[in-house]
Amino acid sequence: MRLTYRQFNHIGLKRLNNEDAAGIVEIDKGLLSVVCDGLGGSKAGDIASKTAVESIIASFSSSDTHDYIEKIRSAVMHANKTIFDRAINNSLLSGMATTVEVLFLKDYTAYWAHIGDSRIYILKNRKLKLLTKDHSLVQRLVDEGYLTLKEAENHPNKNIIMRALGDNLNVEIDLSKMKILPEDENLFFICSDGITTVMNNAEIEMILSSNPDNLQAIENEIAAVVTQRGAPDNYTFILIKVE
Repeated sequence: MRLTYRQFNHIGLKRLNNEDAAGIVEIDKGLLSVVCDGLGGSKAGDIASKTAVESIIASFSSSDTHDYIEKIRSAVMHANKTIFDRAINNSLLSGMATTVEVLFLKDYTAYWAHIGDSRIYILKNRKLKLLTKDHSLVQRLVDEGYLTLKEAENHPNKNIIMRALGDNLNVEIDLSKMKILPEDENLFFICSDGITTVMNNAEIEMILSSNPDNLQAIENEIAAVVTQRGAPDNYTFILIKVE
């Protein structure tokens, strides 16, 4: 399995701080990717996201287990405790938290963890599928039948998160895995909500599928669309092509 990838991070056009963070590392003959979007604004959301990325990569790298779901779970829980403890011990960091997406690709298998409203997608044979479900107030209202998906797209409370890394010591993590068939054309897209608040899934699919072999062209087009629409938030994404 050969992997090519690109990482993009931008402060956007309206924010004074960049609270997004991301990291990619080749390890154990696989590829580990992390995207985090810090919460808390003046309460050091940027520190929360950077701490999460660094802690997850370090913990995953130092673990000897080959149970990759457990390896990811343990790394995320370690990051959660690190953020929680830092916030407890420093009043300036009180209340900080972050979303987190972790994706590990190895031997035609994808393993992932998810907390918050950043997202992991797969473009399989040029059809987009969302692998995660937002832990947000709006998603809960959709699940309970109070909102339609169309109403949810522009809901004023889209930014309210129901679950985040660092919120408490017993945070619940969504964990899953899937097999990747070598004959399929697969492209993974991990992003913060700075992308999905200005682009819908159909638009993301169109851009990813228009030129799936040219990651630079995809990166340029996504950045151009977000900028054209005012880039109201920090925005970060990782593209990974499976060959």
